[in-house]
Amino acid sequence: MTMSPNEILAIISGHERWLQRGGGGQRANLQGCNLSEFNLTQANLRSAKLSGAYMARIILVGADLSQADMFCANLDGADLSRALLIRSDLRGAFMRGANLGGANLKEADLRGGALISGNPAAPATIVRSNMGQSDLDEAEIDGANLSGTDLSHSSMVGATLEKTLLCGANLSGVNLEGANLTGADLSGANLSDARIIGANLAGANLSGALIQRTQLQNTDLHGAILENVDLSTADLAGANLSGHGRRLSRSMRDILAEHAIWIREQGRGGARAQLARADLSNIDVSDVSLAGADLRQAILAGAVMRRTNLVMSDLSGANLQGADLRDAELDGINLQGADMTDARIAGASMMPVEIKDHRGQPTGRLWPANLAGAILKNVDLTGTKLEGANLKGADFEGARTTRAHLRDADIDGAKLTDQQLKQLASRPE
Repeated sequence: MTMSPNEILAIISGHERWLQRGGGGQRANLQGCNLSEFNLTQANLRSAKLSGAYMARIILVGADLSQADMFCANLDGADLSRALLIRSDLRGAFMRGANLGGANLKEADLRGGALISGNPAAPATIVRSNMGQSDLDEAEIDGANLSGTDLSHSSMVGATLEKTLLCGANLSGVNLEGANLTGADLSGANLSDARIIGANLAGANLSGALIQRTQLQNTDLHGAILENVDLSTADLAGANLSGHGRRLSRSMRDILAEHAIWIREQGRGGARAQLARADLSNIDVSDVSLAGADLRQAILAGAVMRRTNLVMSDLSGANLQGADLRDAELDGINLQGADMTDARIAGASMMPVEIKDHRGQPTGRLWPANLAGAILKNVDLTGTKLEGANLKGADFEGARTTRAHLRDADIDGAKLTDQQLKQLASRPE
């Protein structure tokens, strides 16, 4: 049903009187009406009946649609910037290409809607809410229900989605940079090719989510549920993957499992652990093989890595403050510029690795451990094997070097006290 502008204005005027409990007022009933391309900027349509209305390209900038019934309404291309949609019923709504920048959708219901035909024998048709390619930058959507909603290729930069239900939602190609998804339920959601850089996903439920080529750089995933999630193609540079206490999250176990295959198959299978700049504070990877892993500038403060195999791994610039690396295998490791203040490395091995050719034959060349410029303040190096290591410019202030082995090590420019040098000189042969 198509209505004239004057008829619409009369209905809105009566609706405002109804909201104010004024005489002669009546709740706006625009169900199934054609409101396409109308300009209803800042209109007060709170609690209005708009189910099934055709509102493509309507202008509702700053309008109040809180608690409105927009079940299966068509809002394709609508301008809802700064609109209030608090607790509105948008089940099964079509909002493709809509502008919802700065809109407030707190506790809105955007689940699929069930359309029941007049034939009692016919099954209900489930209509999925579609908000694909929409602008939701800085929108407030916390507590809303977007389960199953299609948000593909939408822009949600800086949006607030705290404790929002996004179960099974299509978020492929979405831009959630800087968004707050704390405690959100994204179980079974499609996040392939999504850009989730610098976002907050702490405590979020991502179990069973599809994460392929997803950008998660510098994103907080602390305490997130990552069961049955494959992160092998995700970019996790700078992401916080630390879990609760010292237990490994399922995602890290998957990464380590793929890395183990990569080692066993000599790079022909599995995937190398790519954890550069990842936040792995307090993680426990004792007795695990991370040989050859990429851990450049990773944050491993307080990590427990006892007897861990880190042969030929790259930890240059890593933060290992207070880490426990006792009896670890660190042969040929790259710790250039790493901060190991207060770390425990007693009994570890940092010997050179013999380089072999493509046929596995020795070449006669050695690959020494590299600790050039490393900070080793107050480190426990008791009994550590550092023979042939590159220790140029390393800072040993307060380090315990009793029985440490430094034969043929390069200590040019290293900060070593006379007492430390004496302990090294008296090491057992």
